[in-house]
Amino acid sequence: MMLSFREMAPEDAEQVEQVEKACFAIPWSRQSFWEEAANENTVYILALDGDRVIGYAGTWLVAGEAQITNVAVAPAYRGRGVGTGLMEELVRRSKERGATAMTLEVRPSNAPALALYAKFGMKSVGRRKGYYADNGEDAVIMWNTKL
Repeated sequence: MMLSFREMAPEDAEQVEQVEKACFAIPWSRQSFWEEAANENTVYILALDGDRVIGYAGTWLVAGEAQITNVAVAPAYRGRGVGTGLMEELVRRSKERGATAMTLEVRPSNAPALALYAKFGMKSVGRRKGYYADNGEDAVIMWNTKL
């Protein structure tokens, strides 16, 4: 694997959509990713194996806080450090843009994601009841207030 990272550009939307569809029951559209990549208040990082998009992570930057919107790794590449690399890049680039805190919502049933976020100082601070539309699962709200 030739792993590298870079910021997402609007022309990456098609490959990002393919990863999204492989990872989520209710995927975002290609248009949504194009719009996110073009927005000046977002940071979206791609993980690449050569030229192929194998994962991505994104965040909205608002008032010094980074709200993580998506983290996804193609199923064939999970467990190989791709998610850790994406989070490292996302944290670094968010801090460069002035973020001092980071937050996200995650399914309580997603043990690998919970472990990944804990590595980056994220702590559970509560739940959003019935957050996920596909099955009504709650979301764990996690924060790191000391980036």
